[in-house]
Amino acid sequence: MIYATPEDWRAAPRKRVLLFGMSGLGKTHVSNLLRDAGDWFHYSIDYRIGTRYMGEHIADNFKREAMKVPLLRDLLMTDSVHITSNITFNNLAPLSTYLGKPGDPARGGLPFGEYMTRQEQHREAEIAALMDTGRFIDRAGALYGYDHFVCDSGGSICEVVEPGDPADPILSALSDVVLLIWIAGSEAHSAELARRFDKAPKPMYYQPAFLRAAWNEYLGANGLNEHEVDPDAFVRWTYARAMAHRQPRYAAMARHWGVRVTAEEVAEVRSADDFVELVARAIAARALERDA
Repeated sequence: MIYATPEDWRAAPRKRVLLFGMSGLGKTHVSNLLRDAGDWFHYSIDYRIGTRYMGEHIADNFKREAMKVPLLRDLLMTDSVHITSNITFNNLAPLSTYLGKPGDPARGGLPFGEYMTRQEQHREAEIAALMDTGRFIDRAGALYGYDHFVCDSGGSICEVVEPGDPADPILSALSDVVLLIWIAGSEAHSAELARRFDKAPKPMYYQPAFLRAAWNEYLGANGLNEHEVDPDAFVRWTYARAMAHRQPRYAAMARHWGVRVTAEEVAEVRSADDFVELVARAIAARALERDA
């Protein structure tokens, strides 16, 4: 870790962290709070994916749909309109919509093959965005004069790394430049996240092997063909399995590469100073665990 002790962390003139964990546990909330403090640069992995690495895919998908409407088709063919996405740190709907859900096209579903193609595009984009972290740290300091840096990672970071591999190229590169911090949720948080997801299911990225296994199991258990699947029902069913799949991977990332804080502790953070002290306690706790 780049900060060996709580004292190293508190005294560091340049504090650099990456937050990871399930979506909805406070990563973006804390990142926004730190950015608003004035001397922290906020680097959003999902925003980088949706703008730099998948922006063209997203815009082309919008255009593909627009071409089905005669009026818009004529305007596009004559360069009379411009179609693009309006992704922000707090509104990633264009990226989510592009990823889509597999199943019945009449209910907004994608053919499973196309869905997997988009999943692979996301995997490549997420890796590239994560590997850009060091460059953005340098850019934040040299171009904008920020001393401190927070990377707000996507919930799927654990799907594109191998936490138990000491030579994992992504985690090796990240741990050289940031302190990795897992925001861990409780069973109550998991239940609340599942409730929110059930109310408004959204597309997500999953490891290909996990996703294919889930898809085949769902088809078999329900006696369905691909075009008969309710897209929302499938992603709801998959989400609960995804949480169980991801938890040990997050835990291994914290154990081998960083520190752990809880969502309850994060909810109590009201200022950058609060965050600094929370991380100092997490570093101290890790040292105690190692000495035990």
